[in-house]
Amino acid sequence: MRKILPIGIFLFLTHCGLNDPTPATLHPTTTPAATPEKENLVSTNQIATFGGGCFWCVEAIFERVEGVSDVVSGYSGGTEEHANYKAVCSGRTQHAEVCQITYDPEKIRYEDLVEVFFHTHDPTTPDRQGNDVGPQYRSVIFTHNPSQMETARRVRDRLDGKKTFGSPIVTQILPFEMFYPAEKYHQDYFRLNPNQPYCRAIIDPKVTKFLQWAPKDLIE
Repeated sequence: MRKILPIGIFLFLTHCGLNDPTPATLHPTTTPAATPEKENLVSTNQIATFGGGCFWCVEAIFERVEGVSDVVSGYSGGTEEHANYKAVCSGRTQHAEVCQITYDPEKIRYEDLVEVFFHTHDPTTPDRQGNDVGPQYRSVIFTHNPSQMETARRVRDRLDGKKTFGSPIVTQILPFEMFYPAEKYHQDYFRLNPNQPYCRAIIDPKVTKFLQWAPKDLIE
């Protein structure tokens, strides 16, 4: 029998709808897919894009990873040309909540980032992470070049072959197309709102678990 949570507790433990401003205040923008050629012209940094449920959680993890210089929460993989929080939460745009991660490949390998991604969310539940349910919470990797695609598939297959998570991995691995940065109030959410109930109940334990699992050289 499914346990029914009192509405107050349920809202604390779910992500969508919290602190949502009116749609009129939202101004989504797009970021074109990064290419190795363009990245090498300006720096050695590269981009990774991961969706593992609530982007507040993903952001809080990767901001603590050595070699990562920037993490931006946003939306990718939808069927509509624009995205904002209210529309994405409705499920109708089919966008996933993701984080676009800027990292230095001389300090951390893409393969290590993929390992962190898989070990810090549940990659076996389609369209769901805990009480967060819907296509926006699906497990997905958007790859920026063929090398990332090969690496992501190899890590997934290795973890699946070892039955690391008990059930089959359902993570989508797809070519990156477009990224819409999320609204300003979503950025650095855990760092700026550590006492918010969702942060205390959901994100803080995830960060603690990551810090216990991660090798020392992966932690900034």
